[in-house]
Amino acid sequence: MTPLEQCLAAYAAGEVPARDIEKAAVKETLARLTDAVPGNSVEVRIPPYAAVQILPGAKHRRGTPPAVVEADARTWLLLVAGQHTWLEVAATGRLRASGERSDLSDTLANVNFW
Repeated sequence: MTPLEQCLAAYAAGEVPARDIEKAAVKETLARLTDAVPGNSVEVRIPPYAAVQILPGAKHRRGTPPAVVEADARTWLLLVAGQHTWLEVAATGRLRASGERSDLSDTLANVNFW
């Protein structure tokens, strides 16, 4: 079972996955995202585990990037697994997206996270 699958099983059972498993799942899904849409114009943050930059465009070097997407690990993993939609998690505030090109709903729909 992959780390993502282990996390989803834990969430479905009402449990919290082991921190190292959740971290591995976040890092794995972010790696797949950066492979699918490399670039530097949008920063995706899943604290406390990782942050990556994706999508071609203006290169960000210091300070707050022009576009930021941030979510907790559980929200991120359920989102990329297709158990929630972008609009659902954004509407509840569990996902924060600001700046140009920060709506990743179409991008995530076209990435194979499995």
